[in-house]
Amino acid sequence: MRAVWLEDRRLRLRDDVPIPEPPPGEALVRVVCAGICNTDIELTRGYYPFTGIPGHEFVGIVEQGPLGLAGRRVVGEINAVCGSCGACLAGRRTHCERRTVLGIVSRHGAFADYFALPAENLHPVPDAVSTEAAVFTEPLAAALEIQEQLPIGSRDRVLVVGDGKLGQLVSQTLALTGCTLLVVGRHDAKLALLAARGIETGRADRAKRGAFDVAVECTGNPEGFAVAQRALRPRGTLVLKSTYAGALTVDASALVVNEVTLVGSRCGPFAPALRLLAERRVAVEPLIHARYSLAEAVTAFAHAQRSGVLKVLLDVG
Repeated sequence: MRAVWLEDRRLRLRDDVPIPEPPPGEALVRVVCAGICNTDIELTRGYYPFTGIPGHEFVGIVEQGPLGLAGRRVVGEINAVCGSCGACLAGRRTHCERRTVLGIVSRHGAFADYFALPAENLHPVPDAVSTEAAVFTEPLAAALEIQEQLPIGSRDRVLVVGDGKLGQLVSQTLALTGCTLLVVGRHDAKLALLAARGIETGRADRAKRGAFDVAVECTGNPEGFAVAQRALRPRGTLVLKSTYAGALTVDASALVVNEVTLVGSRCGPFAPALRLLAERRVAVEPLIHARYSLAEAVTAFAHAQRSGVLKVLLDVG
């Protein structure tokens, strides 16, 4: 089969990769469409020493699997867990001590004709959700994880730093809480997408020092972290939604003196994400900037890294 192969931080397209044979409990998924995520880009920069097929945002058709899933259009949670370690038994399945992660840790991903994933990870896509919109299920679920970790309501003052792919989804989902929300970024066109939905936006200088109860950092760069930290009130909460490929300099003394709560936030719930998409309470199609075939994947990655670009899709099947 065809697959995008990452090795020594270099991408190439292969056509000689065997179609996977799913072990018991796993399904064979034929990929229809996949999205390039910032994490995929960071893997090419050495964020994690991964060799193999990247890709974890996908919509596919189950070719082999349980009767309830066979032939259905699906999306999937990316952490494949053991179910028996201490973390799994305690309900922290996304932190399974023996987990593999689709296209990121010890498991080939979705930038290929086929891949395998545990059947329990798969979620049917509602008929009301287009394939293009469904590709956003995984990052939308990640955005919703913030509300799983923190109670956020109409009295909270919330800052989102970053107007990129994840910042867009985080902002839209937080806006649904009724909180007082400000999104700051560097790109007028991206900020305009949020402003069109009634969300207040601006540049970093709008984020006044000590003005926010919660700050969500979505840039993955030190400057964004500094803006988010500075904007928090004492005993505020700083949520990190990005992975950082390089070193991050932190004003640790200020974190201590201001008694800031630091929250790492990663994967989230798929069912609520699919409901939001089906009810069209978030707008994801405007975030699609380009589409390429799988054969053009290397070019697609280059496009995805350009300044100002949001989501780039790979049409596979």
